[in-house]
Amino acid sequence: MTDRSTPPLRAVRIIEAKCAICGKPVAADYRPFCSKRCAHIDLGRWLKEGYRVPTDEGQTEDESGGEGRGPTGQGS
Repeated sequence: MTDRSTPPLRAVRIIEAKCAICGKPVAADYRPFCSKRCAHIDLGRWLKEGYRVPTDEGQTEDESGGEGRGPTGQGS
């Protein structure tokens, strides 16, 4: 039986992470952002619904601005 040693490890290039907002190097305290400012910009985009997942569904009554049913499900 032949003794096979483990294969040599490959050299891996370490890629420095970049800020998701401005592209600067990431700071460990604010990962994946470079600063508190970029983290707040991203939070603002989430709160203003700037990020959306595309769907095949049409607009709902709430988004269309038309008169819909009240919270009890009855007409207004």
